[in-house]
Amino acid sequence: MMGLVLHDVTLGLTGRRATVRICGGRVDAIEPVSRPTGPGEVVDGRGGTLLPGLVDAHAHLLQWAAARRRVPLGAATSAAHAAAILAEAAPPGTDLVRGAHFHAALWPDRPHKTVLDRVLPDRPAALFSNDLHALWLNSAALRLLRREHPTGVFVEDECMALTAALPAPPPEVADRWVLAATDAAAARGVTAITDYEYADTVADWTRRAALRAPSTRIRCVIARFALDLAVERGHRTGDVLPEGGGLLGVGPLKLFLDGSLNTRTAHCHDPYPGGDYRGEALFAADELLALTRRAAAHGLTPALHAIGDAANALALDTFAALGTGGRIEHAQLLAPRDVARFAALGVTAGVQPAHAPDDRDVADTHWPGRTARAFPYAALLAAGTRLEFGSDAPVAPLDPWDAIASAVTRRDDDRAPWHPEQSLSLADALAASTGGRTDVRVGDPADLVLTARPLPGLPPDELRDLPITATVLNGALTHLSR
Repeated sequence: MMGLVLHDVTLGLTGRRATVRICGGRVDAIEPVSRPTGPGEVVDGRGGTLLPGLVDAHAHLLQWAAARRRVPLGAATSAAHAAAILAEAAPPGTDLVRGAHFHAALWPDRPHKTVLDRVLPDRPAALFSNDLHALWLNSAALRLLRREHPTGVFVEDECMALTAALPAPPPEVADRWVLAATDAAAARGVTAITDYEYADTVADWTRRAALRAPSTRIRCVIARFALDLAVERGHRTGDVLPEGGGLLGVGPLKLFLDGSLNTRTAHCHDPYPGGDYRGEALFAADELLALTRRAAAHGLTPALHAIGDAANALALDTFAALGTGGRIEHAQLLAPRDVARFAALGVTAGVQPAHAPDDRDVADTHWPGRTARAFPYAALLAAGTRLEFGSDAPVAPLDPWDAIASAVTRRDDDRAPWHPEQSLSLADALAASTGGRTDVRVGDPADLVLTARPLPGLPPDELRDLPITATVLNGALTHLSR
């Protein structure tokens, strides 16, 4: 069997240089650096760092694939500005115009259908907020969906339902987009993605795998509406699906407990400034406990979306009653008494470090006096919590190096770090991005990433744009930079 030789690589953060031989999908040998001999393709690492493959523990792959083809609105400073950007960049034709990544939390004006109607009076337009919790439609898009609405702005459940109702490309086109998105992820060193798309992900990925293998492993998250279907199919979290050549697996059950910070629907103990509103609680405690008990009884691990501190407290209370452990996704704002409960209850924190610098201004505005306990990664880690990094793509780029850099530096611009006491060491950030370890050993599965520069001594501000020499999945190259 032909193998693969990774010549002259630096093993993790040890500084030790070696040649690594791969055969049969596993690390077969680690040898002193010498001129490679024998069969197999040789990749010259030139001293770059070799790590276990990077994992994105939370992404929405269809939405990320689609967002790569939408008009970017992240630079918009107002609703009127966003509408102008959309109108200028809209591709020709009469089809639905889609925009993405708008941040309305700090705008001086509000999104409204009439703002879009002024620039696109007859062509349907749909704009997706950066956090995916708000959908902004013009009047033509409302007519397309046969809906009437006073503002054209939908949040939370209505946002999700209408997003699903929008015209979509044919499945074969969308499938090619999503498979291409896994290629782009592999080019950044990713070997596994947990797909939190609100869909029947098992069916979707079974269909895609019949076209070709994805360039990463895929963990198919079970949406709430698909719980009965998953139970009927006998799926359990951690199962490897028979389709996809061993690359497809069953993920956890995703349940939303609240909304988001940018939409001001995250459920908090304290009200948002200017009133008594505390965000949206999407579950009553007894309803949540009954649903998670049913899932756990059938081998499905609950993954609870909780952003506000009240939502996180409810999630932890639920896991305490279950006694099973599980996941909390996001964990953006925590009450001090709840930090230690994650580890005590065996709850993994699935976090997205790129959100901290992205949302620092919104957090300072809408969570005043509380940001010392926002995105508290160092505190969680010190309490013994298992951290797993994700991107929440398309909310942030599907690029673990973006998450790693944000976790280490707590910034993504020229300003001083935001709450640097919550920053992580490079070793801890890498461990949260690789499934828990940063070393490469003989016998390990050959899911690996080789950076173009050695990590020891690399300035932290250069992590975000670190070039990747090669990515290896199950012993085969999925990316190679020549």
